[in-house]
Amino acid sequence: MEACSERIVLYMHEYLDEDIPEDHKKMLEYHLETCRACRQHFYELQKSIFYVQSLPNVQAPPGFTGRVMKNLPREKKWVGAGRWLKMHPFLASAGLFFILMAGAMFSEWHNPDEFSVTKNKDIIVQGHTAIVPKGKVIKEDITVTNGDLRIEGKVEGNVTVVRGNEYMASAGDVTGNVEEINEVFEWIWYKIKDAGQDAWKHLK
Repeated sequence: MEACSERIVLYMHEYLDEDIPEDHKKMLEYHLETCRACRQHFYELQKSIFYVQSLPNVQAPPGFTGRVMKNLPREKKWVGAGRWLKMHPFLASAGLFFILMAGAMFSEWHNPDEFSVTKNKDIIVQGHTAIVPKGKVIKEDITVTNGDLRIEGKVEGNVTVVRGNEYMASAGDVTGNVEEINEVFEWIWYKIKDAGQDAWKHLK
């Protein structure tokens, strides 16, 4: 048996697994006719398989599976999280993006000293107050951050005041929406909407 090719042993296993090609089967049958050692080995393999197949079905005692599973070491949380990330790469990327974006927004929100206003030659700035003068028409959206907005003229667009107040004179007029944002979550929602609108414009 030791002198015979390992290929013959492989053919034996293919035969017993009932997965042997026809040419391998013919070579095995021919070899078994001429080699007593291999024939004996093949017979022992067949006998072992028949013995196992003849054993009665043995069932595990009630609760055995549950006890075994309970005694297995628990999977570390980071392993489970890693598996989830591999299975859901898009959701993981989107979640990471929103976390980073929210962090940037919180950082920007907690910087209350930086006054800013939409650049327009007709808007007058006095300290931390932006003024739309009487008789002037601003044909765009206006955003004021960390300051106030006083409207004496007309704004053909939306007005947004972040951490400040909007004052409208009796002659003032706004054709769009007026929004005052003084809470951090309002600010985050505003930035998300703004980013979505910018993305939509680029898609167009």
